[in-house]
Amino acid sequence: SSGAQDTTERLRSVYNETKRQTQDLIPAILANSINPDTIFANNEMSLRDTEIYGFDYDYTLAFYSRDLHTLIFNIARDILITNHNYPEGLRNYEYIPNFAVRGLHYDVQKALLMKIDAFHYIQLGTVYRGLHPVPDEEVIAMYEGCHVPLENMSDFYGKFMDIFSLPEMTLLCCVNDFFMKHNIDYEPVHLYKDVKEAIRDVHVKGIMYRAVEADIGKYICYGEQSHAVLKKLSEHGKKMFLITNSPFDFVDRGMNYIVGKDWRDLFDVVIVQADKPGFFNDRRKPFRRVTDKATLAVSSIRIYYKRQYYEELLYINKYRNPALTVLHLKCDLTLKHGWRTGAIIPELRKEIKIMNTEQYMHMMAWLQALTGLIEQMQVHRDAASQAVVEEWIKEREDMRSQTKDIFNAQFGSLFRTYHNATYFSRRLSRFADIYMASISCLLNY
Repeated sequence: SSGAQDTTERLRSVYNETKRQTQDLIPAILANSINPDTIFANNEMSLRDTEIYGFDYDYTLAFYSRDLHTLIFNIARDILITNHNYPEGLRNYEYIPNFAVRGLHYDVQKALLMKIDAFHYIQLGTVYRGLHPVPDEEVIAMYEGCHVPLENMSDFYGKFMDIFSLPEMTLLCCVNDFFMKHNIDYEPVHLYKDVKEAIRDVHVKGIMYRAVEADIGKYICYGEQSHAVLKKLSEHGKKMFLITNSPFDFVDRGMNYIVGKDWRDLFDVVIVQADKPGFFNDRRKPFRRVTDKATLAVSSIRIYYKRQYYEELLYINKYRNPALTVLHLKCDLTLKHGWRTGAIIPELRKEIKIMNTEQYMHMMAWLQALTGLIEQMQVHRDAASQAVVEEWIKEREDMRSQTKDIFNAQFGSLFRTYHNATYFSRRLSRFADIYMASISCLLNY
């Protein structure tokens, strides 16, 4: 009994001393905060030697206000009611701006939205049915653990990687929530497909485009820095092209607002309605010229049946080693075609701002120190030591939940689970040579 008490006191003494030492480190850690305007590199590359820069339009040159996600959500919700005979009561649901983060998976069969890490493990505490979390015990029972085997990933049809997917995820959860509250029997697969189709109609049928054009100041944030980046690259003799899935009149209106009427003079080539990512591999469709009236010409520019689209683009313009700035991490341009790619991740600013706070730095420093203590002391197998270590493990679990909630109460950080990189982070490291919060970061290099 006396020996057990001595062991407990010694471990608590080590705990208190470690905590004191961690607290002393905080000022030094705070002095090394992260610059949110940094360009982060997964692969070494020289911007000076890059001769051609390609840009997406949405969330790369044009940044949208939160009102756009509300608009998409409301229109898609009303399409479900009007075109798919969904209950009128769904109109009571409004868009929830901070509910979801991108990079989530949706199990269509079970109607569950969740975050998965780079090793296909479900992060417990981030599984939602409708608008409510699913208990960890239930998740473990359903999946016979936390791992989703690679061959089963096809059942997770929904992989929401781009920013436009945020209103779609929220709408899915709201409809699920309504059906559960009213005890309405439904088929999850059909619900997923109906929501997917409604969101697609918002874009494909031009509803969103017309709404944005009608009140461009409400939906598009003025892009003075985008103009500065394009002007800087042009002054340094860089060739530039713009490639987007959006139609020309929508892009033209937005670029006039962001850059000015002479925006096309900055680009060597502008490609609209590209249908990415299939654009880069489609061998069937030729380019068609857009007329001055923003309509598609009947004749094609050139047809090279033995060349893929991206090869035709390079052939027409004699481009070499272009660097393409992309938003949607869906096309494997780096590994497949040898292009250098950059990703625009607007969420970086928010997450870095949080990481630079004293609260977060203190929590992470102590979390790492506590993990170190557990690693060192878990070798002691006597009951007294194990009891103390179990207390530390419980404290560590509580702190992990707190650090998750700082970023997003439901799903946490876009980039990390409790201890691993997320599935989104893995795609980012694979498909992007560099990434940044906005193209304005290029002004610092």
